[in-house]
Amino acid sequence: MSGASGWQVFWWVVLPYIALAIFVVGHVWRWRYDQFGWTSRSTQLQERKLLKWGSPLFHYGTFAAIGGHVIGVLIPERWTRAIGIPETAYRWFSAGAGTLAAVLVIGGVVVLAGRRLLVPRVRATTSPIDYVALILLLIVILTGIAPTIGVNLLGHGYDYRTTVAPWFRGLFAFSPDVRAIASAPLIYQVHATAAWMIWAVWPFSRLVHAWSAPVWYLWRPYVVYRARRASPPAEPGTSGRRWRKIGVPY
Repeated sequence: MSGASGWQVFWWVVLPYIALAIFVVGHVWRWRYDQFGWTSRSTQLQERKLLKWGSPLFHYGTFAAIGGHVIGVLIPERWTRAIGIPETAYRWFSAGAGTLAAVLVIGGVVVLAGRRLLVPRVRATTSPIDYVALILLLIVILTGIAPTIGVNLLGHGYDYRTTVAPWFRGLFAFSPDVRAIASAPLIYQVHATAAWMIWAVWPFSRLVHAWSAPVWYLWRPYVVYRARRASPPAEPGTSGRRWRKIGVPY
């Protein structure tokens, strides 16, 4: 970290580690003291038509984006080069796949955010921390989409794997490269900042449901649903609003 200013060390080392600590401790606290609140707080009962389209778009797009980040940020450039993938081919593949994921995520966010803001019954179930998480997600999405499409797909490209990626991997090796992230374009810095802010907010929002994958559904017995249909009672003379004489046996 030689050559980095005190402000840069604080912003790119101290605050990310604080966010990671809150992320871990917050999840432990939430699990121990708020297991009943460990849920996505589904609003399907309040509105389901928009949810049916927005939720799959957002989740599938998010999974694709996470996969792209794992390949682009956690896997060093020398590894892909060692297996014969040239950097130009990797950049075009990353930009194309990232654009597809961006389209899915944008479509899902537009539907879900509009639903949460414009449907009164859904808006009434939204807590302040959910709005904070939503705003941070929007910042992460927009600052991730803009360089993917504008720089890597349509522009001259930017090799974030030599700046942002080493800093991020270095956080987990306790040797973050502060100068690398500090020299990255501003939009990448905002993207990274919003990301570790989401880590700090995550344990206290409905995002915790991401860790509760319903794997047990694979072996649980089926739930049998039966239609409830109105049927006349078995006793004669008592169906509907009929009257019967006093003393007449059933």
